[in-house]
Amino acid sequence: MRGRSDVLEPAILGLLHESPMHGYELRKRLNLVLGSFRALSYGSLYPCLKSLVDRGWIVGTESTPGTGHAVASKRARIVYQLTADGKEHLQQVLASSGPSSWEDENFDVRFAFFGQTDAETRLRILEGRRTRLTERLETIRLSFARTRERMDEYTLELQRHGLEQVEREVRWLDGLIDNERGHRRARTAGTGRPAGADSPAVPSDSVDTANTTEKERG
Repeated sequence: MRGRSDVLEPAILGLLHESPMHGYELRKRLNLVLGSFRALSYGSLYPCLKSLVDRGWIVGTESTPGTGHAVASKRARIVYQLTADGKEHLQQVLASSGPSSWEDENFDVRFAFFGQTDAETRLRILEGRRTRLTERLETIRLSFARTRERMDEYTLELQRHGLEQVEREVRWLDGLIDNERGHRRARTAGTGRPAGADSPAVPSDSVDTANTTEKERG
C-alpha cells in the first residue's frame, strides 16, 4: 500500500499545484496522468487525500452549492487545494533525482510533471532512466541468446516483443536527452555577453560635460 501512496502523493500534489479540484475531477485527472492507475478507485484516493490533509499539505473546503433546485439538492463537494507547506514539499519532491525517480513505478509520475521540474533535474532523471534501461536491455539480450533454443514460438515472440519495447524506450529517451541538452546549450549561449557588458553605463550628461570641458581646455 505504501508503494502506491509514494506514487499517488506527488501526483495529487502536482495536479493541485495547477488548480484546486474536487475528488471526482482529481480522480479523472489521475487516471489520465498515471497510465498504470487507470482503475484508480475512490478507496485508494480518499485515504491518500486524508493523509495529505492530516500532514497539512492540502486543505479541503466545501464548495458553495448553486441556486437551482436540481443543483441545490446535490451534496456539496469538497474542493482540495495545496497549502504553502504542500507547495514547499512538492518542490522538494520535484527537485529530487535519486534512483527511485527513474524506477518503473515512479518515472511516469515524475515525467508527467517535468513542466514543473528544473532542467538539471529533468536531465539527471532521463539519464538515470536510460542507464537503467540500457542495463535491462543487456540482461534481456543475454537471456534471450541463452534460452531461445529452448523456447516455443510463442514464448520466443513474447521475449522479442519485450526486447523491442525496451529498445523503443531507450531510443525515445535518447531523443529527450538530446533535446534537453540542446535547450541547455541554447540557454548558456544566450547568456554570453561581450567583455565589459556588465560594467555600469556612463550617464549621457556626464559624457556631455566631459566633452565640454575638453573643448574649453582646447
